[in-house]
Amino acid sequence: MKLTPLDIKRQEFKRILRGYDPVEVETFLEMVADEYEELLNELHQTQNEVITLRTQLKDYQQVEHTLKETLMNAQESINRARINTEKEANLIISEAELKAEKLLEATRHDLDKMKNELILLRSQKESFAKRLKHLLESQLELIGVLEIDDLALGKSEKKRETPKPGPQPAKEPQPPPVTEKPVEPVTEKEKPHPTREEDQMIF
Repeated sequence: MKLTPLDIKRQEFKRILRGYDPVEVETFLEMVADEYEELLNELHQTQNEVITLRTQLKDYQQVEHTLKETLMNAQESINRARINTEKEANLIISEAELKAEKLLEATRHDLDKMKNELILLRSQKESFAKRLKHLLESQLELIGVLEIDDLALGKSEKKRETPKPGPQPAKEPQPPPVTEKPVEPVTEKEKPHPTREEDQMIF
C-alpha cells in the first residue's frame, strides 16, 4: 500500500504521558506531506518526460534504422553504378582502341599505296623525261642536218644563177611618160566586178 500526502496528514498517534507535542507533530506532518506531494508531482512529471523521451527515442531509432537502410541501399547502388560505369568505360575504351587500331591499319595501307603510286609516278616521269630528251635531241640533230642541206642547196643554186661573161643585150627604147588623170570616185553600182585572179586572191 502506497503512502499518500493525505495519509500523512490524517495519520493519528496515541497520546501518552510525557509524549511529543501534538501541535509540533501535526505541523511537521503537514510539512512532510507537502514535501512528499511535491516529490510525487515531480516524479509524475519525470515519468511523463521519460515516456515522452522513450517515444522520441523509438522514433529516432526508427529514423536511424531507416537512414541506415537508406545509406546501405545508396552505398550498394553507388557500388553497382561504379561497377557498371567501370564496365562501360572499359568497353568504350576497348572499342575506341579497336577503332583506332583499324584506322591506323587503314591509314598505313593508304600510305603504302600512296608511296607505291608516288614511286610509279616518279618512274613514269623519269621515263617520259628521258623519251622527251631523246626526242628533242633527235629533232635538234634533224634540224642541224636540214640546215646543212639548206646551206649546200643554196650554194649550188648560187652557182647556177651566176651569169657567164658575154655580149650584153641591146636596151629597148623606153615609152614616153604618161600623165596621170585624176581618178573619179566610183559608186557602188559602178564598181567593176573583180576578175577571176582577184577572186582567188580574196579567198
